[in-house]
Amino acid sequence: MTDAPLLVEVQDNILIATLNRPDKLNAINCEMMELLTDAVLRFRDTHELKVMLIRATGRYFSAGADMKNPADQKKLSPTRYTASGIRENHRLNLNNMQQLWDEMEHIEKPFVVAHQAMCVGGGLELSLSCDFRLAAQSAGYAFPEGLFGVLPASSGVSRLTRFCGPHWARWLIMANKPATASLALTMGLVHQVYPDETFEADIMDFCHHLAKQNGEQMGAAKVAIDLCAELGRDSARHVERMANSGLMLNPEYLKQVEEYTKGIGGKKGA
Repeated sequence: MTDAPLLVEVQDNILIATLNRPDKLNAINCEMMELLTDAVLRFRDTHELKVMLIRATGRYFSAGADMKNPADQKKLSPTRYTASGIRENHRLNLNNMQQLWDEMEHIEKPFVVAHQAMCVGGGLELSLSCDFRLAAQSAGYAFPEGLFGVLPASSGVSRLTRFCGPHWARWLIMANKPATASLALTMGLVHQVYPDETFEADIMDFCHHLAKQNGEQMGAAKVAIDLCAELGRDSARHVERMANSGLMLNPEYLKQVEEYTKGIGGKKGA
């Protein structure tokens, strides 16, 4: 196996990116982020690619950002010891994490992340930007930033609270308590937990299922769901109608409706 920190391959129309620094617990460094950014942009810009799967090798999915890499530390702002400098570092630096997580959230294709083991800090923030989070029974979750008296500020607090609510955000962030895979399922942090023995096959089955879905519907649904989560009921209903006004003009949809209508008519005539 290559020693590159991120392995990228394509199976059918699924782009698979594998975190590959098992000796460093898949801590996310600058090189890994650059390769992951390239993979995300390739996925975004290649029509034939329908799903992106992010997974990992080793006994951790990811231990978070690599804080011991001198090359990464050089990217920090010289004003990082001021409050405004720290805020800028969170927004622009930290290996461009916040910017890439935002881009993944905005791309109108599905991202799937598969946790075979512990997922911590920046690895969990990466995962929160994905559309689907799948866990093996051996997986676990934590935000250790509280041990240092700080917050997970590359969208960790904001996305976790949006998905799991303030109740469980307090558990992971304020109380600094970990979560098992089964608890993460209860929290709404992950969508499904699979047996360790069948995990690889199960996640690939799920990705192939996603790849068969209508791409236009998936993209519109991703945007509509995010908007509806932020809007009141009446405005959210407008989003539904606006999205369908485009989808229902799709030639593929019109063809299916025509075939369905003919089928009903044929049955009545019989």
